[in-house]
Formats: sequence, structure tokens, C-alpha cells
Amino acid sequence: MAKGHRSQIKRERNRENRETRPSAKLSYARVSVQKACFVLDAIRGKDVTTAKAILEYNPRYASSLIKKLLDSAIANAENNNGMNPDNLYIAECFANKGPTMKRIHPRAQGRAYRIEKRVSHITIVLDEKGAK
Repeated sequence: MAKGHRSQIKRERNRENRETRPSAKLSYARVSVQKACFVLDAIRGKDVTTAKAILEYNPRYASSLIKKLLDSAIANAENNNGMNPDNLYIAECFANKGPTMKRIHPRAQGRAYRIEKRVSHITIVLDEKGAK
């Protein structure tokens, strides 16, 4: 049986299962998941320099948000993990659904239509080439 307080046991277990790959997360991005995934699908699995070039010339609004997020993930890899940015590639990137803001749009004859302003949580996880 494990010795120590419950919080100490949890802390030890979390330390063993901690993710070591550098990542960055953008919460409550004002773009729908579907629109963000169009851009994320274009860069998934690519190396960092290619992904930055794709995002630079992609006309979609989500690409500007994802480019900032990718720069943040690269900085995390460089400063926190001591990785070389030239060897990095995008191991995982995904967008999860966030809370939807509901607004009312007035229509003819006293009716009201609902407008849903969707929000997403975007995550990018990087990894080094040849590191397994």
C-alpha cells in the first residue's frame, strides 16, 4: 500500500504521467470549431517552418490566431524544454468546442431569431523529429 497523504500520492502519480511535449492552448477563441479545423488540418504533421509559411498566406481568420498560438508553442519548446526550433514538428493540433454565446436578433412581426456565437479551445502540441 502507498504511504503518505492522499494529496502526496496524487502528486507523485501526476508527476509520473506528466506530458513532456511542449504545447500551447488558446481558450475561448472567437471562432467556431469547424472553421478552426480547416486551418488545423492544413498544418497537422508538418514541420514548424512549413506550418508558419502555410499560416502566413492562409486567408482565413483562424490562421492568424493559430499562427500566434504556434509561435507561443515554439517559444515554450525553446525556453522550457531546451529544444531546437529547427527540429520541431506539429504532433497534435485540435479544436474543442467552448461555451456558445446566445444572442437574439429581432425579425418581422415581433419574432425573435436566435444567433449562436460559437467559441473554441485550440491546442497545439509539438514534438522533436526522431524523438520517440
